[in-house]
Amino acid sequence: MTAHEVKRVADAVTGAVGAVVVGRERAVRLALAAVLAGGHVLVEDVPGLGKTLLARGLAQALGLGFARLQCTPDLQPADITGSFVFDPVERGFDFRPGPVFTGLLLADEINRTPPKTQSALLEAMQERQVTVEGRTFPLPRPFHVLATSNPVEYEGTYPLPEAQLDRFLLRLDVGYPPAEEEVEVLRRRLARRTEDASVEPVVDAERLARVQAAVETVPVDEDVLRYCVDLARASRGHPAVEVGASPRGSQALLLVARALALLDGRDYVLPEDVKECAVPALAHRLTLRAETWSSGTTATEVVAELLRTVPGPAGSR
Repeated sequence: MTAHEVKRVADAVTGAVGAVVVGRERAVRLALAAVLAGGHVLVEDVPGLGKTLLARGLAQALGLGFARLQCTPDLQPADITGSFVFDPVERGFDFRPGPVFTGLLLADEINRTPPKTQSALLEAMQERQVTVEGRTFPLPRPFHVLATSNPVEYEGTYPLPEAQLDRFLLRLDVGYPPAEEEVEVLRRRLARRTEDASVEPVVDAERLARVQAAVETVPVDEDVLRYCVDLARASRGHPAVEVGASPRGSQALLLVARALALLDGRDYVLPEDVKECAVPALAHRLTLRAETWSSGTTATEVVAELLRTVPGPAGSR
């Protein structure tokens, strides 16, 4: 599949999602890039901003199966992976798959479920399989997780450990919409005359897999490779950072930048592609020093500073 063919597919997907998700072009574009790059997305923002609608719309447009998992403090690992249930007729145990056996899993408010349950997603996200009572079950392909997290409420929540945050290719925030976009949300709700908003499939899982394979063929120049590494290494030496981005961070920059290039119809990566995804790819991988955190400085601001201070390849803006 050529770059122009991928762009046509991507434009159709973003157009279909945009029909029900007002504004949010940046969030849709980056979430789609993460999916094309084979990764998972964490959307961290306050409730009511359309995160669930974005996930469902993206799944429908991509022709993927969709399952929504509402994370609660009493959620158990088996509620995610599934479990063996005794069948009295066959006199044996049958495996009943959990919601993780889908194309796109929405883990809503993932920080409300305890660490033991959060860790049940780790194998699924990294290995595309789950192990239950010693037996391994492969997940459907493609498989992606879009999780949401509420950064405001702390009572009854369990912050995601660094090991699990690192499994997310990107972390996004959607923010409050401008006034005109919020008015448009109300207009479309009146026009629909129903709470439900659906998106027609643009591609199917098989074609999506071909698009993802096309991303893997995009070449990257040596200077862009080194720019990804320079950004990640600079985060490790920043005075505000206790633990910087690992090599998985520089790899995330590379993978998403290739997908962004194809979304623009290019079969080559520009330094600007790396810059576009730098904050969502790196910020959640940084552990700030206590004094930095208490002063109000955020990881987003640290990555933005790195983009200003780390020299890019010659000719980049």
